[in-house]
Amino acid sequence: MKTPINFKTINNLAIPATIAGIAEPILSITDTAIVGNIPQDGMESLAAAGIVGSFLSMLIWILGQTRSAISAILSQYLGAGKLERVKTLPAQAIFLNILLSIVILLSTVFIVEEIFVLLNASGKILELCISYYSIRVWGFPLTLFVFAVMGIFRGLQNTYYPMLIAITGAVLNIVLDFILVYGVEGIVSPMYLEGAAWASLIAQGIMAVMAFVLLITKTNISLALKFPLHPELGRLVVMSLNLFVRALALNIALILAVREATALGDKYIGAHTIAINLWLFSAFFIDGYGAAGNIMGGKLLGAKNYDGLWELAKKIMLYGFVISLILAAVGFLFYRPIGSIFSNDISVLQTFYSIFFILILGIPMNMVAFVFDGLFKGLGEMKYLRNVLLVATFLGFVPMLFLGKFLGWGLYGIWIAFTLWMFIRGGALVWKFRRKFRPLLQNV
Repeated sequence: MKTPINFKTINNLAIPATIAGIAEPILSITDTAIVGNIPQDGMESLAAAGIVGSFLSMLIWILGQTRSAISAILSQYLGAGKLERVKTLPAQAIFLNILLSIVILLSTVFIVEEIFVLLNASGKILELCISYYSIRVWGFPLTLFVFAVMGIFRGLQNTYYPMLIAITGAVLNIVLDFILVYGVEGIVSPMYLEGAAWASLIAQGIMAVMAFVLLITKTNISLALKFPLHPELGRLVVMSLNLFVRALALNIALILAVREATALGDKYIGAHTIAINLWLFSAFFIDGYGAAGNIMGGKLLGAKNYDGLWELAKKIMLYGFVISLILAAVGFLFYRPIGSIFSNDISVLQTFYSIFFILILGIPMNMVAFVFDGLFKGLGEMKYLRNVLLVATFLGFVPMLFLGKFLGWGLYGIWIAFTLWMFIRGGALVWKFRRKFRPLLQNV
C-alpha cells in the first residue's frame, strides 16, 4: 500500500495530533494557573494539585497503554490491507481496560490518605489532596475510554476526531475552572480547589460521550463485545503489559521527583509543579510528530516499505527539531511572564526561575526521545521501549536524583536527573532504529 512520505502527509497527521496532545497538559496547566492564584491557601492548593495530578497521571499513563497497542495493531493490518480481520479486537480491548480501571479506582479510593502521606503530603496540603483526588478519581475510567477510542482513530490514520474531542474537553474545562473555582457572584459560590476537580470531571464525561458518538457514527468499528476472543488479543495484552511496566518505570521517576520536591518545602513543590507542567506541555507539543511516526510507521511496516520508514524517521526528526527550537526560544524570551501566570507567590516564582533554564536547554534533546518513542510504538517494539525505560530510570534517573540529594543540589538535582533520563532514552532509541532498519533498505 503506497504511503506518500512528505510534508503535507506528515503534518496532516501531526498537527491535529499535536493539538489533541497538548489539550491534556493545557488542562493541567489551566488548573495549575487558576489554583495557584486562589486568594486563600494558593500555595497549598498549588502543591496539592501538583501532587494529585502527578499520581493521577501515573495511573492514566500506566493503564492507558492499550491506546498505543490498539493503534499499532490496527495500523499494521491497515498497511497489509487486512483491516477486516481485526474489527472485533477494539471492543474486547476497551472492555478489558475499563474493567481493570474500575478495579484500580475502587482499590485506591479507600486508602487516599495513605497514598498521599507516602508522597510526603501533610497538614493542610494533605487535606486538600484528599478532597481534590476524591472527586477527580471518578474521571479515571472515562479518560481511559477516551484514550482507547483515540487509539482506534490513530490506527485508522485519523487524528482529526481525537483533536475535536481534546479541544472540546480543554475549552470546557477552562470555562468551568473559572466558574467553579472563583465562582460567579450571585449564581455560583467559589469552590476553590474542589471546583477545579469538578471542572475536570465534567469535561472528562463530555469527552467520553463525544468519543463514543464519533466512533459509532464515523467508523465501522463496533463496541459490541463479541466472542470468541480475537487471536490478536494476546499480542495486544503482551504489548500493553510491556508498556504497563514501561509506564510504571516512567512514573516512578515522576513520583520520586514530586516526593523529593515536596520534602524540600512548599515553595519547591510549587515551583516543581509549574516546571513539570511546562515540561509535559513541551513533550506533548513535540509528540505530535511522534504520533505521526506511530500512525504512519505501523502502516509502512505492515506494507514492508522499509525505505519509506527510514524516510519517515528522518523527516519527523527534522520537523520535531524545528518545533523544539521554537519552544526553547519562546521559553527563553518569556520565562518571567510564563511563571507569573501560574503563581503570585514571590518565593515560588524565584525558585521556579532558578531551574527553568535546565528545562529549556533540554527541550531539543527531549524531542529525540519523544519522536522515536511514538515511532517505536507504531512498530510494535514495546519490549525494547520497556527495557530502555527500565535502564534509564533505575541506572540513570534514580542514582542521579539521590546523588543530587546527597550533594545538596535541591531542585537542581531533580532536573539534572530528568536531563540524564531523557538523554539515555533518546540515544538508545536512535541506536536501535539504525541498527535494525538500515540493513533492510534497498536504496542506501
